[in-house]
Amino acid sequence: MSSPPYLDLNTFLRKRFGCRVQKISLDAGLGCPNRDGRVGMGGCIYCNRLGSGTGAGSRQELEEQIESGKRFLRRRYKAQKFIAYFQSFSNTYGPVDKLETLYRRALAVPDIVGLAIGTRPDCVPDEVLDMIARLSRETYVYMEYGLQSIHDRTLKRINRGHDYTAFLDALGRTRARGIDVCVHVILGLPGETRDDMLETARAIAALDIQGIKIHLLYVSRGTALHESFLKGQYKCLDLNEYAEIMRDFVSVLPRGMVIHRITGDPHKDEVIAPLWSLDKQSVRDEIERKLRDGRKTEHD
Repeated sequence: MSSPPYLDLNTFLRKRFGCRVQKISLDAGLGCPNRDGRVGMGGCIYCNRLGSGTGAGSRQELEEQIESGKRFLRRRYKAQKFIAYFQSFSNTYGPVDKLETLYRRALAVPDIVGLAIGTRPDCVPDEVLDMIARLSRETYVYMEYGLQSIHDRTLKRINRGHDYTAFLDALGRTRARGIDVCVHVILGLPGETRDDMLETARAIAALDIQGIKIHLLYVSRGTALHESFLKGQYKCLDLNEYAEIMRDFVSVLPRGMVIHRITGDPHKDEVIAPLWSLDKQSVRDEIERKLRDGRKTEHD
């Protein structure tokens, strides 16, 4: 298998640690301020009640989730080391002492070499960032912030519960502490044009951001977006549209930015549309083909 035409996470981690490193998705049983009323109710229109990831892990102790993940990833990828990825819901939403205890429990498990902490940009008070900065001086740590779009009208439409300014504030305070940042963006959000999406790409390219996850918006069963889809109020991108936008989006980004993901990873029992998104390898192959073709055109 040829290397992707961009700096992917596997390559970055192998260079940093000298071996195959995989992320283990974890559910720490934390909540979300956009669901419990502090910021809003119901969450984002595309988010199911279980949040990012399966949401099932909270029935297991953190250490059990990690050991189970290690067994699977060793078999599938021959991984030797692991990043504990606090994925489900907002993983900085809680008392700082509780959060630090959770993070340190994960780090205490053998072969865990770092933390990835997924959260919202309006959910990182200074005392939490100070604690994470202390951890980052002991081990590899980076934050994953859900932005989705730089356009406030879009953020309002998807019931995100924060604006672009909140992201810029969180980014500035995080980078001031020397903590790396990976930003999440979604392509195909309701009302957004190709130009809107590329504006987001150009804005991100100009910021002090180390990594990016680019997701396709897919319709999950039982969400507000599902209702809109059934009423004909939302139309998904087709594969060719998504791959072409991805090609143009990635071409704007700095070559040294780590691209963690170029499509979503939906569960087959969850997705209503587009069904082509379930064939992850075909989607990746199409995007990478267009990226390579685009690079060839640049040098003609």
